[in-house]
Amino acid sequence: MSPSVWTKEDVINAMRRVPRHRFVPDESAHLAREDQPLPIGYGQTISQPTMVAIMTDLLQLYAGARVLEIGTGSGYQAALLAELGAEVYSVEIIPALAEQAAQTLQATGYGGHVQIRLGDGYHGWPEHAPYDAIIITAAAPSLPAPLVDQVDVGGRIIVPIGLPERRQHLWVYDKAPGGTLHAQKWGEVAFVPFTRE
Repeated sequence: MSPSVWTKEDVINAMRRVPRHRFVPDESAHLAREDQPLPIGYGQTISQPTMVAIMTDLLQLYAGARVLEIGTGSGYQAALLAELGAEVYSVEIIPALAEQAAQTLQATGYGGHVQIRLGDGYHGWPEHAPYDAIIITAAAPSLPAPLVDQVDVGGRIIVPIGLPERRQHLWVYDKAPGGTLHAQKWGEVAFVPFTRE
């Protein structure tokens, strides 16, 4: 019997349980319940709750799934995935954000379900592959090729693609047997740019 896929209601209920105000700077905590992105320092943002919910729902995952997140940021998306029962591996390129996210995840009780690696997310985290899904939380010029090899057959990659000064679109890639990718454009989005070393 295959595990039950998260429903939209599961995602919304999990978002109610994850304290978003703990994942933003103190000066922005009063805005944490607003449906808007918020700055977290170093030119980065925590995505607006609606977009987090959409991307989490699009993963079409289940408790026990292994997820690779590229762009830990504040740690909020990782906490939500952990709240839903996923095993999360997250890569962050900015040392201060990686350290702060690790501390916040530990303080909010999610530290045991999320591993964070400091590095260039373009290369993923091959040591723990294959993943049931990969979620990228910054806009890349194109789908990073190494990540295709790290998602399992039947798995899914969600990534915003585009340049900051141009249109970005959220893409959903499903990996079929033989390694073929089936791509679907979800819609127009706005994300901070994918940072490389």
